[in-house]
Amino acid sequence: MTWATRFRIREYLRESLWVLPALGAVIGLLGAAALISIDSHVKVPSDWAYSPSTASTVLSAIVGAVAALTGFVVTVTVLVVQMASGSISPRSMRLWYRDPVLKGSLALLIGTLAYSFSLLRRIETRFVPDLGVTLAGVLLIVGLVIFVLFLNRFVHRLRPVAVAALVAKGVRQSLADDIANTRDLGNVFVGPLEGMTEAASLTVRSTRPGAVQAVDLRGIAAWAGLHECLVVMRHSVGEFIETGDVLFEVYGNPGRTDTAARDLRGLVALGLERTIEQDPAFALRVMVDVASKALSPAINDPTTAVQVLDYLGDSLRVIGEADRSAPSWHTGAAKRGVVIPVRRWEDFLALGVSEIREFGSTSIQVLRRMRAVLEQLLQEVRPENRAAVTAEIARLDATVAAGFSSSTDRDRAGIADSQGLGGPDRLRPAGDSAPMRIASS
Repeated sequence: MTWATRFRIREYLRESLWVLPALGAVIGLLGAAALISIDSHVKVPSDWAYSPSTASTVLSAIVGAVAALTGFVVTVTVLVVQMASGSISPRSMRLWYRDPVLKGSLALLIGTLAYSFSLLRRIETRFVPDLGVTLAGVLLIVGLVIFVLFLNRFVHRLRPVAVAALVAKGVRQSLADDIANTRDLGNVFVGPLEGMTEAASLTVRSTRPGAVQAVDLRGIAAWAGLHECLVVMRHSVGEFIETGDVLFEVYGNPGRTDTAARDLRGLVALGLERTIEQDPAFALRVMVDVASKALSPAINDPTTAVQVLDYLGDSLRVIGEADRSAPSWHTGAAKRGVVIPVRRWEDFLALGVSEIREFGSTSIQVLRRMRAVLEQLLQEVRPENRAAVTAEIARLDATVAAGFSSSTDRDRAGIADSQGLGGPDRLRPAGDSAPMRIASS
């Protein structure tokens, strides 16, 4: 089994809504058989004993209650998904159908249903599984508590700011993994392949379309070292690949070309859409989509966009502060290792602010909050990244000048505010420039 197949199986299990509940049903059936066996060998106190009619009534009520509760969970989930895809972003749906509390709730309820129904079938005039009936009642109470926790969790996660916070957490993890994979491997080069004069000895093409969800960089580097080849990746994580597109170019002697092509294809996982795990740019994309939806004329909620900018600014700061430098391959370097395309800081920054600036060009609080984000980035990102921030501030100035050329609020639109509107005027350290203001004409 290739690495890509294992990755797709793992992703399928994480996204599937039926696997864990099905496992719960199996555990419920096995648990019922075990409790029946225990009850047949254990004498319970008279206070714990049930008559056959009482046990049947209790288990029937539990079966009905659990079935109804399962229906409520499914209904709430469908409503949440509909609301999230319509008012937040379709890309945020992954947060819900991957949620472990949802799957755990369904597994517990369906397991309790299977367990109670199995006990109900074994009640006889001369035998009543007393311990099993008591445990079924306990499972029903636990299921009710889990349902309340599930409802509370999903209601709170419906807020766009909660989605932004969850996605921003994914940015940190994804970026940390990305840096670790690049740094820990000594034979990884970044950037374009410059100065290569010879033709590739092997070109590996994709046999199916899909978005690059993840790559096994360690596996590719190990393969390149084993075969003493230079492997050049032509697409980065997050790009969509059509059938026949070039995945790899190999320089050197890879051995049997059919085996080498199969091995390298098995180190790239393709799927229907991008994932956050190895793609921090997709996490930024989700946050920008949430803010853009809030700024649409149909919704017109700039405060939500400002809240998203809070977490978007934090994510950009994490990316801008990180040392993502790595050697690039050049003429004269050893033709052994992996050359990978990478996103520049400018790419992340443009992705994070361009569309929000465009769609929020008439919102004072969005422009003020964006200026505050950019001014903070200008102070905190690495020195080599500050020129791009300065360029974005200039674009923001032009947007303010164009959008508020005849407005009496032009001066207010050009001020940085950490809350968009109404934020406190903080004292600045000595030497810091005052917030940029644009005088009204």
